[in-house]
Amino acid sequence: MPITTISSREFNQDTSGAKKSARQGPVFITDRGKPAHVLLSIEEYQKLTGINVDIVDLLVMPEAADIEFETERAVIIHRPVDLS
Repeated sequence: MPITTISSREFNQDTSGAKKSARQGPVFITDRGKPAHVLLSIEEYQKLTGINVDIVDLLVMPEAADIEFETERAVIIHRPVDLS
């Protein structure tokens, strides 16, 4: 994922170019040479914030295949019910 850095002046003069660059990766916008803002695509923003994340995606554990998990068989003992 390429990171693009542009000045505020360049951003003001070529906003559409900055938006195109944001599809490939984050765009850092500088003020007087120092990073001041970051432009992201909506998809990247949603990944970072967790907005619109499917519960299935949250529950998936790809590393779980490496975990060995064995349980003992449950034994259920029936007892008479006292309804007095």
